[in-house]
Amino acid sequence: MKKKKINKSGTKNINSFVKSVLEVFQTNPFTGFNYKEVSHRLGISDEASKKLVRDIIEKLSASNQLVTIKKGKYQINRENKGYLTQVNTHITGSVDMKQTGKAYVIPEDNSEDIYIAPVNTGHALHGDTVKVMLFPKRKGKKTEGQIVEILQRRKKQFVGTIEIARNFAFLIPDSPSMPVDIFIPLTHLNGAKNGQKVIATITEWPPQSENPFGEVINVLGKPGDNNVEMESILAEFEFPLSFNPKSEKEAGQFSEGIPEEEIRKRKDFRDVFTITIDPPDAKDFDDALSLRKLPSGNWEAGVHIADVSYYVKPGTAIDKEAFERGTSIYLVDRVIPMLPEKLSNQLCSLQPDKDRLCFSAVFEMDNNATILNEWFGKTIIHSDRRFNYDEVQQIIETGKGEYAAEITVLANLAKKLRDERFKKGSINFETQEVKFELDKDGKPLRIFLREMKDSNKLIEDFMLLANRKVAEWNGKKKGDAEPKTFVYRVHDSPTPEKLETFVQFVTKLGYRMKIASRKSMADSFNKLFEQIKGKGEENMIETIAVRTMAKAYYTTENIGHYGLAFPFYTHFTSPIRRYPDLMVHRLLFDYLQKGKSANRDEYEEKCDHSSEMERKAESAERLSVKYKQAEYMLDKIGQEFDGLISGVSKWGIFVEIIGTKCEGMIRLRDLSDDFYYLDEENYQVTGTRHGQNFKLGDKVRIKVKKIDLPKKQMDFGLVR
Repeated sequence: MKKKKINKSGTKNINSFVKSVLEVFQTNPFTGFNYKEVSHRLGISDEASKKLVRDIIEKLSASNQLVTIKKGKYQINRENKGYLTQVNTHITGSVDMKQTGKAYVIPEDNSEDIYIAPVNTGHALHGDTVKVMLFPKRKGKKTEGQIVEILQRRKKQFVGTIEIARNFAFLIPDSPSMPVDIFIPLTHLNGAKNGQKVIATITEWPPQSENPFGEVINVLGKPGDNNVEMESILAEFEFPLSFNPKSEKEAGQFSEGIPEEEIRKRKDFRDVFTITIDPPDAKDFDDALSLRKLPSGNWEAGVHIADVSYYVKPGTAIDKEAFERGTSIYLVDRVIPMLPEKLSNQLCSLQPDKDRLCFSAVFEMDNNATILNEWFGKTIIHSDRRFNYDEVQQIIETGKGEYAAEITVLANLAKKLRDERFKKGSINFETQEVKFELDKDGKPLRIFLREMKDSNKLIEDFMLLANRKVAEWNGKKKGDAEPKTFVYRVHDSPTPEKLETFVQFVTKLGYRMKIASRKSMADSFNKLFEQIKGKGEENMIETIAVRTMAKAYYTTENIGHYGLAFPFYTHFTSPIRRYPDLMVHRLLFDYLQKGKSANRDEYEEKCDHSSEMERKAESAERLSVKYKQAEYMLDKIGQEFDGLISGVSKWGIFVEIIGTKCEGMIRLRDLSDDFYYLDEENYQVTGTRHGQNFKLGDKVRIKVKKIDLPKKQMDFGLVR
């Protein structure tokens, strides 16, 4: 709904004002609002008009047109007889399908989800966009409905195991959100053998049939084989398993040498101290840092990014495939690159002792990291040394080692940039990364946790600086001219309702937060993350904190980055692995040459696609971690471990093993000493007879009972 501007004097025709307020509730029938949220939606900022909104809401509540859902929060009264004539009884949304066959439909406006009983899901599947007919609201019950039309199928292919009977076969899907098996006629097996992992598509779903019909399109191999399982995860999210031959052919035609004519067009940094810092197992190096002291005594720090746009031109086969992929995917044991290996690991990779083409952001700064001058443009560099994070960390801690003086300066400048960022309200979302040591067959030998150290932060802060300054260069208004079309990485502020829920949640766990202002809230979040470090509730609080925040995404409409507290932000620093960065490079270079503004609608569509592919890649990466954790625990059935309670539900207690973050469930039905129930309000399960509590964050001893590798699930028992 578009904001309606109300004049600040509050003297607008009162009937029209009442209608505008009521319309906010009518067009969002499953969402609750307080008077401040309604005022925000109407574009009201002055206190007098806000007070008028509050008075109108109270009168609408008194007349039974609104109902109170909590103190100060109201919702349209859907039991009011006049309600059905005021709003549509159908909504459109996406399906969140459960393994039991029931579903929830999430409306397009992200308001309260709609419960769909198994008999009312029709032939809808997880992720489908559907039309739902709403049932009359029952007092005290969740809103229910029936799926009446499938507007768009989300998935075209499904991964699972083939089970062959005498006259037919079924695909048993891997995904727990796929509630039905797929019927496969024997003539459509395409060589698949019983028990093999395959990819299948649905060919038809007759109205009277409980199961869809399908055919096998690819045989992956034997379940449990590392390569088969990783390819299964990729196929589950419909990522390609190989490159298009046309892309490979184009990549093969690039030569190693750089034409002299191209070098002459660029600023030459080959004689300037330059290094890369990456993980030990990295293959593509898309960013490098340079440093030199200027005659003035200031520092020139260069952020040099692989110039992928020199090789990948719009409309080529490589470009089209890179756009479709959207991003590289980082599974536990492999990288599925966005670009063919000839580019990602060779020509574009900023390898040491080789001339490489870059697009650079160069900053003059003093010893306090104050930016005095900036320059953006095409360069050529020659990296002096490839460092990994551990090597740089050792130099930062000891002050000794190769290029120790230069690295120390870079680390000090990065720390000044970081301190200034937090001073201005940046939130420090710092999570532990689960890493694996694998044998030659991909079997996990060890799990360890990698934390962000100063060496990681050194790179992060310079990359954040480049991303921010590139976005500012285009986004900041210059005189009367409107900023040109650009790709921004934005992060919206959390809704007051979600923020309030989160504060209540952490308060019950004994933590305090101040959210009176943007700065006090950021400080509270950062203090909270320090307090929970190493505790049982750490993972859950961090997860819920991230969910409380809006999801970052790509768009041409700049609203700033809330989490970083940057009014302008983009992604410029990783074009080897992120397509939006390649778009930013092309736009920035064109605008530096005084080019015209690009088509906004075209780039907004590309942004939407890039955001969706990023989400899919993140899901695939998480799934590969869960699989490897379950595989690591396979030979540990019967062994005991210390764990921390990471979650509670009506089914059981989730426990995360200390040191590996392997998470499993202690099922309540297996706790035979008492009858336990979920105390949702206090995030614990409680015994009815003896009153024993198992609370979020408690330390417990568990025994590994069962590992379901295909489902990536673990069952634990409690050791008293």
